[in-house]
Amino acid sequence: MIIANLLVELFVEELPPKALQKLGDAFAGVLREQLAAQGLAAADAPLIAYASPRRLATHVAGVLAQAPDKAVSQKLMPVSVGLTADGQPTPALLKKLAALGAGAAAMESLARVHDGKAELLYYESTARGATLAAGLQKALDEAIAKLPIPKVMRYQLEDGWSSVHFVRPAHGLVALHGAHVVPVGALGLTAGRSTHGHRFEAVQDPIVLRDADSYAAQLKDEGAVIASFDERRAEIALQLQAAADAVGGGVRAIDDAALLDEVTALVERPKVLTCQFEQEFLAVPQECLILTMKANQKYFPLLGAEGKLTHQFLIVSNIAPADARAVIEGNERVVRPRLADAKFFFDQDRKKTLVSRVPQLAKVVYHNQLGTQGERVERVRAIAKGIAGQLFAALSVRHRIDGTQDAEVVQDYLMTCVDNAALLAKTDLVTDMVGEFPELQGVMGAYYAVNDGLPDDVAMAIEDHYKPRFAGDSLPRHNVGLVVALADKLETLVGMFGIGNLPTGERDPFALRRHALGVIRMLVEKDLPLELPALLAAAVPAFGDKIADPTAALADFIYERLAGSLREQGFAAQEVDAVLALRPARLSLVAQQLAAVRAFAQLPEAPALAAANKRITNILKKAGNGVDPHVNTELLREQAEQDLYAQMQTIVPDADLQFASGDYTTSLQTLAALRAPVDAFFDDVMVNAEELALRLNRLGLLKSLHDAMNRVADLSRLAA
Repeated sequence: MIIANLLVELFVEELPPKALQKLGDAFAGVLREQLAAQGLAAADAPLIAYASPRRLATHVAGVLAQAPDKAVSQKLMPVSVGLTADGQPTPALLKKLAALGAGAAAMESLARVHDGKAELLYYESTARGATLAAGLQKALDEAIAKLPIPKVMRYQLEDGWSSVHFVRPAHGLVALHGAHVVPVGALGLTAGRSTHGHRFEAVQDPIVLRDADSYAAQLKDEGAVIASFDERRAEIALQLQAAADAVGGGVRAIDDAALLDEVTALVERPKVLTCQFEQEFLAVPQECLILTMKANQKYFPLLGAEGKLTHQFLIVSNIAPADARAVIEGNERVVRPRLADAKFFFDQDRKKTLVSRVPQLAKVVYHNQLGTQGERVERVRAIAKGIAGQLFAALSVRHRIDGTQDAEVVQDYLMTCVDNAALLAKTDLVTDMVGEFPELQGVMGAYYAVNDGLPDDVAMAIEDHYKPRFAGDSLPRHNVGLVVALADKLETLVGMFGIGNLPTGERDPFALRRHALGVIRMLVEKDLPLELPALLAAAVPAFGDKIADPTAALADFIYERLAGSLREQGFAAQEVDAVLALRPARLSLVAQQLAAVRAFAQLPEAPALAAANKRITNILKKAGNGVDPHVNTELLREQAEQDLYAQMQTIVPDADLQFASGDYTTSLQTLAALRAPVDAFFDDVMVNAEELALRLNRLGLLKSLHDAMNRVADLSRLAA
């Protein structure tokens, strides 16, 4: 049995950089999976995935030249169909055996198996194991077919007639089992042992590989290529750090994992060099300069110790000349017009105030059913005004403004800031800078607001109203920004749900899930004293007759997002279900309710009370919705129901006070003392008594108990 390591490489034209790592991992993973499925390699065989701009390759350890033979048992038919009374094969059986490549001589290989219903005939044979050539061909075809290619291209082969579809034109195929070439083909290519190194710096070309294990070393030594994506990425990170240290002054390269991945996918032999631009460009907001350097040029800006942009930056070159001045000067020359454009846009934009740009929003279509950005702004203003009125009154805001702490003056100031921020939040969409760099929306609005002399509260709210933009993003810094951010997200959610534009499992073009999670995070993490149903109801009137009322469906959507978020944070599904079953209006209190439920579940009384609660819930459900929680003490005839009522008169008021004060944990623990009288009640009392007055009174007692026990959570959801 021959065992050796396997190396497969596809040599192609430059692959799409943002997809390179995923392509490399997928190619390697499917190859091993398919080899393992055919018995040629272990499912957990050591695997190395290689991916550079011009190659996808994989190294699989311990691959067999031929898979072991294996016994095969094939069900044929019932004995009664396959054999005559004297045990001779029927025509049906002979036909079946012939189809399997066996004849009458195979009768000796038949086995009889009883499956509990009938006796069946099975054909026992030995299947010859797949050869590596056949198995690798199948695996290679499968790996190519399953590549997550972002966009397939079609190209002609060298014969001028045939064409194939692949991510980029392929020019070479290597397949080595140890030192031997495996005769396979793909994309019009036949496997060999030759590949190519760096376009400009390879020591020799082509590179003739000695064996599968020499691949990475030969590419590095002879081809000036670091084939491993991870190794190349680590090398770039080390060089970036070394270059920043050489500049000195505590500077550091900007931390951007996505940029580092993309640059890793663009070079085969990285060389980090230090460049600079004129300091006059630093007068432009650093976000603009950083974005243009990262997005357009794939450069790494250098930040000072305080996070401020410096006039120096790092590039990752794909060549390493002895004299790098030409490379450095070329990159400096290339970046200069980009920075000059950013400076021009910034200077031009500041010639017009944000307020003067508001009418332009009426010419920008937001959605064909919901109107223009101008109409949208008016809706956001209306929603923000309602939220601000609720929030600032609830918070009783007091801080010093112009020497006064008068609450009314403070509230008027904040309401004005909210309205101004909501009015101007979208105006930077019609500026030159945001037109060129849409990622800067909000950020540029804040700069232009400061330039217009608007209060800091307004400027920060314009920038922050998009937050959180993604998972883990920061939240708006102050209450004005929180109000406008909530209004903006609620406008999107209510509007899209109102016209039936709902997200699906695959598509969410308006990022409604992200908006819902943003609303949840702001309400919870900022501990806002706002109720979700009231927020949704207050947002609907801003749309007039443009939409149908979506509050019920939207509330379901938001609570589903909240449930998923809580489970991701480590809360048990049962705990989350118990709390959210009550549809708590104040999302900021949900964490306390969950903590109380978790503490309650640890009590010895919890299982019995949860089971009793579930029983009560079912009884009340069958009784209908009209059960009155009023109890007539004169109708409490059984000792057990008298005892339960008496205990409730003592225990429930204390639990209610604790609930009202926000001490949910103690409230539930107090109610746990009802376990014994509740158990006795169900042991000794017939709830559905024949006498109507008696039955209604007992249902009323259970209803009052149910209401008292389920203020924090639906405890029946905790029942096993």
